Amino acid sequence: MSDKEKINENEVLENEVKENVSKDDALEKAREARKAMAARSAAVKEVAEKASADDVVVSNGEAAVHEIKFKKPRAKMNGWDWAFVICNTIFLICFCIVTLYPVLNTAAYSFTDGREAILKNVHLLPKKFTTAAYEQVFEMPGIRWGLLTTVGRTAIGSILSLAANALLAFIISRKKFLFRNGLSLFWVITMYASGGLIPTIYLMTKLHFVGTFWVYVIPGMVSAFNILVLRTFMDGIPESYEESAQLDGAGYMTIFAKIISPLCKPVYATIFLFVAVGHWNSWFDALIYNKFNIKLTTLQYELQKLLASLTQKTGSADSGGKTTTQSPTTSIQVRSAATIATMLPIICLYPFLQRYFVTGIQLGGVKE
Repeated sequence: MSDKEKINENEVLENEVKENVSKDDALEKAREARKAMAARSAAVKEVAEKASADDVVVSNGEAAVHEIKFKKPRAKMNGWDWAFVICNTIFLICFCIVTLYPVLNTAAYSFTDGREAILKNVHLLPKKFTTAAYEQVFEMPGIRWGLLTTVGRTAIGSILSLAANALLAFIISRKKFLFRNGLSLFWVITMYASGGLIPTIYLMTKLHFVGTFWVYVIPGMVSAFNILVLRTFMDGIPESYEESAQLDGAGYMTIFAKIISPLCKPVYATIFLFVAVGHWNSWFDALIYNKFNIKLTTLQYELQKLLASLTQKTGSADSGGKTTTQSPTTSIQVRSAATIATMLPIICLYPFLQRYFVTGIQLGGVKE
């Protein structure tokens, strides 16, 4: 064999050795990678098992605490505790009876026959049930127009009054407003000093409000008391809400509509209820401005006329020697029916606003 052939053979052998070594290294690295992956998966599995075990322990602990809370025996009540519970229960029952009895008695009189009503032997349930008093009330010629006018002035007047008072209260509640103190003082003065009845009638005549529906809405749309109540509530709202909104580019109307108003729902509900009750029970303005327009009189004014006419009829019957038992209805029946008819809508309105009162009480107990 020549030297060249030996050299070539050695090079071939060296190349084979190198290839075998590289293959062994690759196998070794693959084994190490597999071991690392196995160790990593084992660690992950261990962590997952530990986390699930902790969750089970926590859930078991919460269940145990919950069970302990509900299975905790009540403290034994001594004699003074029982005496307080009994006295408190009796007091609340008596308070409910005193509060509800006049309403139930009035309702019973409104559904009682006239002769039984004269004897005044009615308590909680009507005797000889009849709806003659309600039929007489709602058969009056002006009662339907009065009901329509009263509902309209209550709805429109309450909404417009709440909107106007809220906007004015928002303006004077801003500390950057220059005339906030002066306007507040001006409105407080109007609560104690007024122009009087004759100047008010003269002003309404010059403004051409007499004989129109708007005489019920516009003159009383702004109330100094309501403005001060709303301003006081708005002053308690943190200024950080307004500042954050201004940083986002919101204007004053946006702040009022989307930030202040949602937070003022409890006081809005209170003011709305006050104004609505005032509009519903009002009758003197109808007597002054729209007495001779039957289409613009209010429900309360029509009922007042009905009661006055019944009083006159009762007096004339008594003076003529006749008894009121000859009439199918008596004044006490009609008065009771009118009271229930005028009180019922406000009673139905209150439950829809009650949740806002509860929310306002809860917000008032939270301190920043």
